[in-house]
Amino acid sequence: MTHVPAPPLPAFSDRTVLGILLMIGFCITAPLIDVSSKLATATIPVGQITLGRFVVQGALMMPICLWVGQSLRLPVAFLPVLMWRALCLIISTYCFVGAVRYMPIADALAIAFVEPFIILLIGRFIYREEVGPRRLAAVAVGFVGAMCVIQPSFAVFGPVALLPLGTAFFFALYMLVTRSLSRRMHPIAMQFHTSTVAAAICLPVLIVTDAFDVPTLTFVQPEGWAWAWMAGVGAASAVAHLLMTYALKFAPSSVVAPIHYTEIVMAVALGWAVFEDLPNRLSMLGILIIVGSGLYVFHRERLAEKRKRIAI
Repeated sequence: MTHVPAPPLPAFSDRTVLGILLMIGFCITAPLIDVSSKLATATIPVGQITLGRFVVQGALMMPICLWVGQSLRLPVAFLPVLMWRALCLIISTYCFVGAVRYMPIADALAIAFVEPFIILLIGRFIYREEVGPRRLAAVAVGFVGAMCVIQPSFAVFGPVALLPLGTAFFFALYMLVTRSLSRRMHPIAMQFHTSTVAAAICLPVLIVTDAFDVPTLTFVQPEGWAWAWMAGVGAASAVAHLLMTYALKFAPSSVVAPIHYTEIVMAVALGWAVFEDLPNRLSMLGILIIVGSGLYVFHRERLAEKRKRIAI
């Protein structure tokens, strides 16, 4: 019998390779947001860190926005959508910073990674998008994985372990708004205006809550390294979001999305190196289940997209 060699794998274009490298850069940079946040929470309230993120991120995005030829003037026509996008990101950030104040970064991040499953469910039950039983089954398995991470964390930290679910839910809404707005606004301008709107929302809220002495929503005077940790949250956020924006510009989402899960590997490594935190066995099992389920969902979505193109 004549051996027929398998067809060679299609080579990625230079643009796709660049997109992959940028996504890897995102996965290395994004956990630095979490590390800076956790370090800052030692002396700075969660609400102030959240505000600081958007102030620093907006300041760093301003010259980039001008460099790519985008106006700094707030587009009034898009203000309601930008406010909704900013609010979702504020709550998502607040929940995650509140979680990593107590929890290991890898555990909190793993729970937050159920966000793609939430997007899938919103698409199925709100937007009536077609979602097959296999993907729904993968979503169910992914939530089982999340419970494996939450259960030991809840036993140790209490209701704080549920905060990453809030991050996942509101970040899923943020992504859905982003998909819609990205068709009408340049991604760099969208990030800049979202940061400024988010800061404008956070500041008066913190002024009011500070007057009532709400513990997580007060102002304190940062000292020493706390300034660096707060600046690090905003700087890492600006760089990470910029890397992801251009990764999706140069490479298809079906290629770069699975790479996103390597962020958990970096989070585990940094959590151990900086805080000597490592997930326990049940949490590690849950992380593996979430990653496996997420990759399967991406695989099924890619097949569904191929079938749609063939049908057209």
